[in-house]
Parts: sequence; structure tokens; C-alpha cells
Amino acid sequence: MKLVLKRFPTPNGIFGTFGELYDEKGEFICFTVEREWNNNKPYVSCVPCGLYDLEPHESPNHGTCYALQQKNLGVTIYGPSQRTHILIHIANKATELAGCIAPGKSLGVVGGEWSVLNSGGAFNLLMTLLDGKPATLEIVNA
Repeated sequence: MKLVLKRFPTPNGIFGTFGELYDEKGEFICFTVEREWNNNKPYVSCVPCGLYDLEPHESPNHGTCYALQQKNLGVTIYGPSQRTHILIHIANKATELAGCIAPGKSLGVVGGEWSVLNSGGAFNLLMTLLDGKPATLEIVNA
């Protein structure tokens, strides 16, 4: 299965990188939030656009989730690489993420920050769709 994450520009003053996630048929799945681009610095930047392997992963902090991997872009699950443990997991705000991606069913404001809402519901939908199998994720700027 191939998913496509289309990041869209956000107005000045809104912290985070927001996007829309689509399945291989072009059907909308959910919204996403990530950290803003910060030169691919670990823990404080979203990852570069590109084609990633999505691997099922057991995270000590986030449980069953998915991890991104693309050696050519410096992203691996365990390293050595520029970025490790880039996960798709439950969160609502960019400030709750350390370089990962969080899904949400809608967009809104949480604690004064632009956010995705109902991250748990969107995450469960995504996990059901992926069914524990590896997939690919293409990240593009819309």
C-alpha cells in the first residue's frame, strides 16, 4: 500500500506543518501535524519530502505504531543515521512531537495552538487501514 502526505502552507504565526494524508486511490484519510521545517535537525524538524518505507514498530513510549525509513534521506529506525525513530503516533500539537507525524480527524485549536483533533480516532483508522503490514509513504509539498 502507498500513502501520500500532501503538506500545505500555513499562515505566518501558526506553529507546525500541516498536511492531508491520502490512500493509493487518492481518497482522503486524515489530516496530519508535524514540527516546522528546521533543516532536518533531529527532534525539532519535520523530515524532508521524499519516498519512505513505513514499517510496523513497537515504541516504548507510543506502543504499536509505524516508523519511517529512508536511508538516502538520513532517516532510519535505529541508526546510525541523521534521524531515528520518526514515528506516526497519537498527538494533537506540533509541540508534542519530536520530529514525528501525528494524524487527526480534523483541524482546530488546542491550548491556544493550531492542532489536529481526535488524533486517537485517526490513528486507529490508519492502523486498521495498514493492517500491520509494511507500506510506503510519499511526502510532498502541495
